[in-house]
Amino acid sequence: MNAMPVRTVGVVGAGVMGAELAQVLAAAGYDVSLIDRTPESLQRAKRAVVNAQRCSILLGGRGAASRTKSGEISYSTSVETALANADFVIENVTERWSVKSELYPVLDRVCPEHAVLAANTSTIPVRRLAECTRRPSQVLGLHFMNPASLTRAVELVVTPDTSTACIATATDVLSALQKKWVVVHDSPGFVSNRVLMLTINEAVAVLADGVASAESIDELFRSCFGHKMGPLETADLIGLDTVLLSLESLEEAYGAKFAPCALLRSFVAAGKYGQKSGAGFYAYEV
Repeated sequence: MNAMPVRTVGVVGAGVMGAELAQVLAAAGYDVSLIDRTPESLQRAKRAVVNAQRCSILLGGRGAASRTKSGEISYSTSVETALANADFVIENVTERWSVKSELYPVLDRVCPEHAVLAANTSTIPVRRLAECTRRPSQVLGLHFMNPASLTRAVELVVTPDTSTACIATATDVLSALQKKWVVVHDSPGFVSNRVLMLTINEAVAVLADGVASAESIDELFRSCFGHKMGPLETADLIGLDTVLLSLESLEEAYGAKFAPCALLRSFVAAGKYGQKSGAGFYAYEV
């Protein structure tokens, strides 16, 4: 089946990833509705979008080349109003089943019948989310990696119910964003986070055991394995709170091997979330 034309994209959740996606989508020519529960969250996202657009122009990137045809970004706390004309929706809310399971029936109710719902989830099975709607054939997963503006590929997660038209629509959007995609089948954590979260958790355990410093652990992964970032740097970029939630979800699905390390729990309890809070395994300016 043919892809559906997409003109307006809704992005639900205006955190770090939501703001990044809004900027990238607008630069590709889509009109974007960025939605969050509080005006404060939207103001932070707006500042992040403006800064990203300025950097893109200064660096002569895609934003500079296409700013005359860039889409508009609107900001709203109302899902009902913002998504009334959305053709495609990317959901980025917190990685908690209790939050997502309440949101998807609302998205199903307020979005046009033709709209595709794309879950940017780290670990929660997409089919569980699709079953909260009356349109399971129009639901898939698009797992964008942080930062969305720089990473080249997206994990495209399909369920047994996802239609070929839905997949074609999603890949058209990804093509417009100049992203590659890797199709995987639905499973808790998919491929990337099922492997990555286990690696991060074990790296935290190695740090907790005093085997090596955070710098040494990450240097081994960069220098020996050719990774751009080590596992602890990656955790700080993702957000240690998100890593913890992901591990808890994976532990529920797969058992004790994903049980979060006590040191990770202590960091999150202390408000050390990584780059977004200014402190994690490393210190940052915020």
